[in-house]
Amino acid sequence: MASRKSPSLKTSVKSSLKSSAARAVKGPVRAIKRATRKVAASARTASPARKEATSTGALKLPTLHESTTSSGLKVIAAERGPLPLVSVRLILRAGSATDPDGKHGLADFTARLLRRGTRRLTAQQIDEAVEFVGASIGGGVSEDVMSVSLTTPAEHFAQMLGILGQLVRDPVFPQSEVDDARERALAQFANDLDDPSVIADRAMVRALWGDHPYGHDVGGSTRTVSTFTRDDVVRFHQERMGPKVAMLVVVGAVKPERVAAAAEEAFAGWEGGPDAAPVIPPLKKMPGAGRVLVVDKPDQTQSQVRLGGPGFRMGHEDYFPATAMNIALGGGFTSRLMNEIRVNRGLTYGVSAWFDAMQADGVYVLSTFTKTASTREIIDVALAEIGGVREKGIKPRELTDAQAYLAGLYPLRTETNESIAGSIADTRLHGLGDDWVEKFRDRLRAVTPKQVTAVAKKYCYPQPPVVVVLGRADEVKKQLKGLGPITVVPASEYE
Repeated sequence: MASRKSPSLKTSVKSSLKSSAARAVKGPVRAIKRATRKVAASARTASPARKEATSTGALKLPTLHESTTSSGLKVIAAERGPLPLVSVRLILRAGSATDPDGKHGLADFTARLLRRGTRRLTAQQIDEAVEFVGASIGGGVSEDVMSVSLTTPAEHFAQMLGILGQLVRDPVFPQSEVDDARERALAQFANDLDDPSVIADRAMVRALWGDHPYGHDVGGSTRTVSTFTRDDVVRFHQERMGPKVAMLVVVGAVKPERVAAAAEEAFAGWEGGPDAAPVIPPLKKMPGAGRVLVVDKPDQTQSQVRLGGPGFRMGHEDYFPATAMNIALGGGFTSRLMNEIRVNRGLTYGVSAWFDAMQADGVYVLSTFTKTASTREIIDVALAEIGGVREKGIKPRELTDAQAYLAGLYPLRTETNESIAGSIADTRLHGLGDDWVEKFRDRLRAVTPKQVTAVAKKYCYPQPPVVVVLGRADEVKKQLKGLGPITVVPASEYE
C-alpha cells in the first residue's frame, strides 16, 4: 500500500523502492579522505542479452559490468553519458519483513538514523560535505529492502561513495538522535489519525497479511516504536545489514574500473549481517478473506473503502497478462471501474485497483472513497465490475489500448541514471533477467485475450474478498450485511 512507505535519510530524498519499472502492475517503486587500499575486487563484464529478431522495442540498458569487493559486496556498474552525473543505489535485503517480533518498524527507524553521524563525521559534517558538491543522499525502506541512494557530480563520485559507505558501515546512532527520531515518529503516528486514507491502508494491510512478515506498517506503530532503544538499532544494524545481503548499482558518467576501485575503498572491511538473504514465505491463507472490517471514525462524513484478495509475487508468469487486465479494469483514468463508479454514477472522485507484487507474494487491491450513505452501493458496483471481468474477460480493444498505454509509458524507465539504477536493482532483486527492460514491451504486446481471461478468473476475487471500511460505524455497519462477518474496531487501533 502506497501510504505505508516512509522516506528516510532525508537530504534531498528521492526514494523509489518500488519503481514502476519493475512494478508496472501497481499504478498507471535515503570532507572525506580514506586511506588508500589496494583494490581486491574481481571484475568481470556481463554480456548484455542478445536482442531477438522479433523484438519491436529499442529499449536497452547500458552494458553491465560486475565486480565483488573484498568484503563480499556485489557491484554492478553501467557507464552512461553524456551528462557528468552519477546515480548510485545500495540495496540491502533488510526491509520491514525482517523487523524483529515486537519491534515492527525497526528497519525503517534504523534507516532514518544512518546519516545522523558516523565514527568519522557528525550529522552536520555529512550535510555540509554532501551539499558542498551539489550531491544528494536519500533512501527508505519497503517490505523487502532497505535502500540508500546517491546522486552526485561525476567528479566527486569517489568522495561521495565514501560517505555512503560510512553511513552503512560505521553509523554511531547517537542517543540524542535516537530519542529525537522516536519522538518524531510517535508524533507522526498521532497526526496520521487525522488522515483516514492512511488508517484505512494500515487496516487493510493487517487484514490481508495477518501475522505474515508483510503484515505490518513499514513504519511500525505507536506501540512498537515507543519501545525502541539505541541497543535495538545497533543490534539491527549488526545482525541485518551487511555486504552479503547487499548490492551496489552505479549508473552514469564513470568508468566501470573506477567504480570497482571506489567501491573497494568505500566498503572494504565491511562486516556483519547475515550470510544469505532472508527467505520470506508466501502467504498460506488470507486471514480477512470473506470478512468485513469496519474501522470506526465517528467524525467522518465519508467512507474509505478497500477490497483485497490474493495476487502474486514479483516475476510471476501472470505478471504481463495481469498488468494488461488491470489497466482495463481499474488501473487507468478510462478504466471500467472509473467509468462506472465516477463517470456514470458519481459515487467518488477516484477509484483504482492494482497488484501489489513483492518478493514472496502479492495481493490485488481496490481503493476508493464515497459519502457515508453510498458505502454499500460503491462496494456492490465495484464487485459487479470486477465480477464481470472475471466471468467474461475484457474486450479485444481494451486489451490493445492497455498494451499501447503501458508500452508508451515504459520508456520513461530508461530516461535517467536514477531510473535505470532502480530498474537494474529491481531486475536483480527479483530475478527477472537482464533482458527484462529490453523485452518488456514485446512480452506485454504478446499477451492474448485468452491469457487475460485466465488471470481474471484467478485474481478478480473468485472467493469473497477482504472488505475494509473506515467511517462512521453506526451508519455503515447496517449497510454491509451480507458481505461477511463484521468486526468493528476503533481507528486508534492503527495508530
